[in-house]
Amino acid sequence: MTLAEPDLDRIDRWFRAANYLSVGQIYLLDNPLLERALEPEDIKPRLLGHWGTTPGLNLVYAHLNRLIRERDVDAIFLAGPGHGGPAAVANAWLEGTYSEVYPHISRDAEGMQRLFRQFSFPGGIPSHVAPETPGSIHEGGELGYVLSHAYGAAFDNPDLLVTAVVGDGEFETGPLAASWHANKFVDPVRDGAVLPVLHLNGYKIANPTVPARIPREELLSLLRGYGHEVLTVEGDDVRDVHRQLADAMETAHDRIRSIQAAARESGTYDWQPWPMILLVTPKGWTGPREVDGVRVEGTWRAHQVPLGATRDNDAHRAQLQEWMESYRPEELFDEQGAPRPDVLELAPRGVRRMSANPHANGGLLRRPLRLPDFRDHAVEVKEPGGSIHEPTRVFGQYLVDVVRDNPTNFRIFGPDETASNRLDPVYEVTDKAFAGEIREVDEHLARHGRVLEILSEHTCQGWAEGYLLTGRHALFSCYEAFIHIIDSMLNQHAKWLKTTRDIGWRPPVSSLNYLLTSHVWRQDHNGFSHQDPGFIDHVVNKKSSVVRVYLPPDTNTLLSTMQHCLASQHYVNVVVSGKQPGFDWLGADEADLHCARGAGIWDWASNDDGDPDVVIAAAGDVPTLEALAAVSLIREHLPELRVRFVNVVDLMKLQSESEHPHGMPDREFDGLFTTDKPVVFAYHGYPWLIHRLIYRRTGEDNFHVRGYKEEGTTTTPFDMAMMNDLDRYHLVMDVIDRVPSLGRAAAGTRQLMVDTRRRARQWTRDHGEDLPEVRDWRWTESGEPRKGWSPSVDVAVGTDTSADS
Repeated sequence: MTLAEPDLDRIDRWFRAANYLSVGQIYLLDNPLLERALEPEDIKPRLLGHWGTTPGLNLVYAHLNRLIRERDVDAIFLAGPGHGGPAAVANAWLEGTYSEVYPHISRDAEGMQRLFRQFSFPGGIPSHVAPETPGSIHEGGELGYVLSHAYGAAFDNPDLLVTAVVGDGEFETGPLAASWHANKFVDPVRDGAVLPVLHLNGYKIANPTVPARIPREELLSLLRGYGHEVLTVEGDDVRDVHRQLADAMETAHDRIRSIQAAARESGTYDWQPWPMILLVTPKGWTGPREVDGVRVEGTWRAHQVPLGATRDNDAHRAQLQEWMESYRPEELFDEQGAPRPDVLELAPRGVRRMSANPHANGGLLRRPLRLPDFRDHAVEVKEPGGSIHEPTRVFGQYLVDVVRDNPTNFRIFGPDETASNRLDPVYEVTDKAFAGEIREVDEHLARHGRVLEILSEHTCQGWAEGYLLTGRHALFSCYEAFIHIIDSMLNQHAKWLKTTRDIGWRPPVSSLNYLLTSHVWRQDHNGFSHQDPGFIDHVVNKKSSVVRVYLPPDTNTLLSTMQHCLASQHYVNVVVSGKQPGFDWLGADEADLHCARGAGIWDWASNDDGDPDVVIAAAGDVPTLEALAAVSLIREHLPELRVRFVNVVDLMKLQSESEHPHGMPDREFDGLFTTDKPVVFAYHGYPWLIHRLIYRRTGEDNFHVRGYKEEGTTTTPFDMAMMNDLDRYHLVMDVIDRVPSLGRAAAGTRQLMVDTRRRARQWTRDHGEDLPEVRDWRWTESGEPRKGWSPSVDVAVGTDTSADS
């Protein structure tokens, strides 16, 4: 098509207005309409911002506005180069949304001056496309995630177009490289579409970008190989680029509608490449070509602030004025500073404005999940330790109901581990989504499904975040050791949640729920490389208002915990639970009460009568098993010792209430753990975290914590516990060493524990399995193993006791 001159003029006026506002944000404190010559006092003392990518973002935004207006497109805009924050703010202000949510930033000269002043200024807003910016679900300060966020937003949004601008520096990141494959998971019948725009402006902070320097045909072949039809827009003549991009936008939208129409009419989908745009324009386009005789536009020097000394250098300040006047602001803003009507002709109306689209403010669209009562799936517990289940397999049965009852707003994400983590019961009601070739041998693959698996934790995380931030619900299941891969992404999401808690116009979104299994203590054949519980440590560094960590000790506590987490809003919930067969300790009602408390005394495992000699505590399923086994040994060998058993399911209960909303008051903590008795604590992760959480508690010096201390290999479950001194025999030794009243009277018992550990170690070396008295142990009041019992005949749900694959 040929872009009519009036349409081209409308686009260009918007483009110039957005560029003017962007430059003003980077540089100006005052004099927003340049009503007089710029003076030093008009310039910010600290110039912070990124100009280089900004004009490209403004260009794409302007053309999307035209597409939205002419075709009534429901669209949102994600800026991969999120440090082009001035662009997002400028466009939101032009559309009027900014002034609606921040009335003091009005659309006039006074509001423009405040808009400029606040940018990257103390007490103002960040330089990125931050949560404070209307229309943003993707800050982009950390590169690599724009496509995964975009596809997460598009899933189950059949009418939504998500335009994702990929910077050519971002193109070099590993997470971005994997996320190109997200188009193989889009169902054009039920999902929306993503339009990637790869902006090739040639440079990063100080170096050329790889995609800009490889042969063009090589780059095009790569993008085609990713499954895209590439529409190229290239040049440095503004009006010519406008014509090319308008044509490319319409062509791309036509292709998308064609793919979707064919699939929706037939109900099936034969793979077709999805369109994308390769946009090639100079870095810092329309800015200063040279500064002090050195080329700037089209080079790395345009990346941040092209004119760095405008407050003190008269020549630079004059050049800044010339630069801003080149956009002809008198044609764009009236005498009061309001955008002129012929600029606003391009703006969509109401919620069609990308800065006001409710999909970019997902709390507006969020509907609570329909959740079954976990008791409907709870296992019967006639007595503590009287039966065995695989916790995550039982939870998988619970998820069957969740998936069935929430067919359009709940998804399960994971890196090829749904079945391995025992959640495969969900395949009774859904499949795994896959738009690539499906062969006869494949199982549970379909064009549409509620489960999304790709062997990229980064992509899964990005999908989940995009899905949540547009108003839906997600569960991310992963091996515990490898969730670390997304540490940095978790940082960004937690910061987003923390920030938006204080932004009144952003309602809460659903929580990001992690289920971490295949955990450190049961990596029976994967070994040391798969043994790392440190994600918990990373998470608790985040703001206490948004993070929660749960360590359910058995099946029913897992069910209760997950029901709570799936219903929650605006948190990061980390739940660590084993998938291997484990003892059932608590019935449904007991489990629910225990989870509500977060930590509590298990009376049936205690004999202290309110005055213990020692407290044995545990957090985590394997630590709970070993701690209870230690209690049974103490009852057998040291029957006069008064023991209190405490289990912690909500790890943050250990903190003070002044440090975390879930934290226990000092009085409650002291009552639970005492202030003067030794506490032997068996913990799932690195032991020093417990000491950190209880810092400044009255009895903190009484705590002795056992946990993972970076000792591991391919071995039996109990040998793994022994390698880290978390085993029952070592816990008994710890009690003997720390209870003064035992003294020499317990020397024989201590020696027995040492000898038994040695015998257990040798048994594993000789037989390849754990010592029978360990393997066949079961809780009883007396501590004696029950006769005639074998785990092989008492597993109530599931018989798969293998290590994960």
